[in-house]
Amino acid sequence: MPRFDRPRLRETRLQRAERLADAYGLVLVLILVTFVVMMTLPPEGWAGRFTAVVVACLTAVVALTSSNVASARVRVAVVASIVAIACSALAKLLDSQPVLGAAFAIATILLAVAAGTILRRVLRSERVEFRTILGAVSVFTLLGLLFGFAFAALGRLKGGSVFVGGGAERTSDYMFFSYTTLTTTGYGNLVPAGQIGQSLAVFEMLVGQIFLVTLVAGLVSLWRPGSGRDGDVTET
Repeated sequence: MPRFDRPRLRETRLQRAERLADAYGLVLVLILVTFVVMMTLPPEGWAGRFTAVVVACLTAVVALTSSNVASARVRVAVVASIVAIACSALAKLLDSQPVLGAAFAIATILLAVAAGTILRRVLRSERVEFRTILGAVSVFTLLGLLFGFAFAALGRLKGGSVFVGGGAERTSDYMFFSYTTLTTTGYGNLVPAGQIGQSLAVFEMLVGQIFLVTLVAGLVSLWRPGSGRDGDVTET
């Protein structure tokens, strides 16, 4: 008798979106969106800063849900996000830089928790898959983002210049300095002033180098792209 193979069901758009989110693809996209928003903010104005806080908080919440954490933790993150967004809106009404700094600080904490959550799941993976590599890349890019928010919060809460030389500092300066510090590129055009700023910069350098040299390099060396789906080797 002729053998009929079972037809393969096509993946729906919803299933594809869920798979993308589970692979930290959506997290990485949101990180890039937040970076673009932060880098393109004008020197003055509140709309862009409000948008940056909103997208950063959304990134943290999506990262937590993609890591399958307890729903109670997600609810706490949502409440913290609402507080951060409310602070950024209140800062506009009060024309208060410290209140805006508080919003950036809360966003920094949320991004740090999200990075730690993803990293913990990456380290607990039984096999190195594409999702594992993407999770590690998401953590690395999140580190640059959260340190950029930390420097932005420091500038608003400090009420002065974060970098040597003073002058008007743009939000893009914080992001540029954060990612060049994380990768130890060190152009030298921006130098942190004060003990807190210098300590943050040194800590980011150490975290970036340790992360790349140990975790990412180790995961890439263990990754076998030729394996079957979900890391299972295809037998012939």
